[in-house]
Amino acid sequence: MELKHYLSYLQNTITSKWSDLAMKDLDGATQYTYGELAAQIARLHTTFRLLGIKEGDKIALCGRNCSNWGVLFLAVETYKAVAVSILPDFTGEGIHALVNHSEAKLLYTGPNVLKKIDAKEMPGLSALILMDDFSLKYAASEEIEKTYDSIDEAFAKEYPNGVQAADVNYPTDNHDDLALLNYTSGSTGNPKGVMLTHRNLSGNVDFAVKRLPHKEGDKVLSMLPIAHMFGLMFEFLYQVCDGAEVYFLTKAPTPTTLMKAFAQVHPFMILTVPLVIEKIIKGKVLPVINKPLMKVLWKTPGIKKLLHNKINSTLLQAFGGKLRYLIIGGAALNEEVEKCMKDMNFMYCVGYGMTECAPLISYEDWYRYAYRSCGKIISGMQIRIDSEDPTKKEGEVQVYGVNVMKGYYKNEQATKEAFTEDGWLRTGDLGIIDKEGNLFLRGRSKNMLLSPNGQNIYPEEIEDKLNSLPLVTESVVVDRNHKLVALVYSDPSLAKADVLQGRTIEEVMKENLQKANKVLPNYSQLTAIELVEKEFEKTPKRSIKRFMYK
Repeated sequence: MELKHYLSYLQNTITSKWSDLAMKDLDGATQYTYGELAAQIARLHTTFRLLGIKEGDKIALCGRNCSNWGVLFLAVETYKAVAVSILPDFTGEGIHALVNHSEAKLLYTGPNVLKKIDAKEMPGLSALILMDDFSLKYAASEEIEKTYDSIDEAFAKEYPNGVQAADVNYPTDNHDDLALLNYTSGSTGNPKGVMLTHRNLSGNVDFAVKRLPHKEGDKVLSMLPIAHMFGLMFEFLYQVCDGAEVYFLTKAPTPTTLMKAFAQVHPFMILTVPLVIEKIIKGKVLPVINKPLMKVLWKTPGIKKLLHNKINSTLLQAFGGKLRYLIIGGAALNEEVEKCMKDMNFMYCVGYGMTECAPLISYEDWYRYAYRSCGKIISGMQIRIDSEDPTKKEGEVQVYGVNVMKGYYKNEQATKEAFTEDGWLRTGDLGIIDKEGNLFLRGRSKNMLLSPNGQNIYPEEIEDKLNSLPLVTESVVVDRNHKLVALVYSDPSLAKADVLQGRTIEEVMKENLQKANKVLPNYSQLTAIELVEKEFEKTPKRSIKRFMYK
């Protein structure tokens, strides 16, 4: 059966929900109904045409999460141009380099990014336009400047009665054309332009619409970076294609702003990274249930169910009260935190994906989700483990199917290295698959350390043990001359009197070293714990940039 194009979903939704809210900036005035969304898309098409943009030309987007970012992305895709998503956290020099590398003709950006870039450093640009109000900030010639001033008049002539539902007609015959260049910092510090086709985007949207269908009035909060595939696909694209209301958190997500936003939006689905959930569970739940009396009650028949239900209900209210799905991705979830959530029968699951798959690889609904897994391979995709016994001995996870990228833009060598000889994508992750098809990841192959006796050591597994110990916020295990050392960041807010009990933080870490080594195999024993003064540097999906730490 032919894969349904995501723009076909979008077109049907726009025409059937014309007067319904599509998207809104949570702390701003910008918002669009689905009909207004169609009109703004049409106006942007007029803009692109007058500025000489042709099918296949690149248009770069670099700004904070907001409704206009979303509108621009949809306008580029429905015009048959190629969107170039660039994270606004990059330095000015980094943004210049990516715009130039992508050969973008237009750059839409936010005011904060505008302050750190120089259009003259991007000679291929025809125009630089402010995302917030679509005002022109740079034109490569006076002719372009005059043309830009004539857009309103040209649009009014083209649609004298305004844009109507009958005018909405989006292309769906271009599955294998390039749709998106996604630039992400990744964990290597060397950004690559992942080439994603309309087929890749459609594979993700089609799966999500069928597996996670919306109910009337469903709302979602866009809080992950929209320039990153996890946020772009599952907090925005699939949501608008199937008729949800998307609310953009335009401020930096902090525990305070998130809790306020959840209470305001009442999202039916929350997509997040482990760090956010771990902070909530470690900060609010574990300190309560780890008290001596509560430890007993937590396991006492009859009483434990009441306690589990009470905390479950409290968490549900904290997330806005209407949650049906809590989907965690981007990294492994701490075992102690996950065990707590599983005990409570909370509606969470951990999925698995990567930018190169736009991004989804595996998922399972929370009520069928296997503890500590990453779900099962999704429809349209195939998976294999490069191991003689995939159910017992870990090997590299390799995937094939509708979501897999075309390659890396202008980087044949990296593209060649990313695929096996028979065309399967090498994920770089190590894992096993059980007999039911559940995928269990063990770590990144490039992070794997080799002990002097040839034993494979996965630092993520050691860090998971450490991160459950007192005063440990996050950790990175490094190899120094075949000796394992744990670098630990401890959030100062954790160092309370009842935790310290008269000890210094250094003394607590010495105890942590002993506790960790008691549960670790001989070949992965730690020789020391070193405290670092600030949080580890992270990628946009909140994975630690390991390459920075030795």
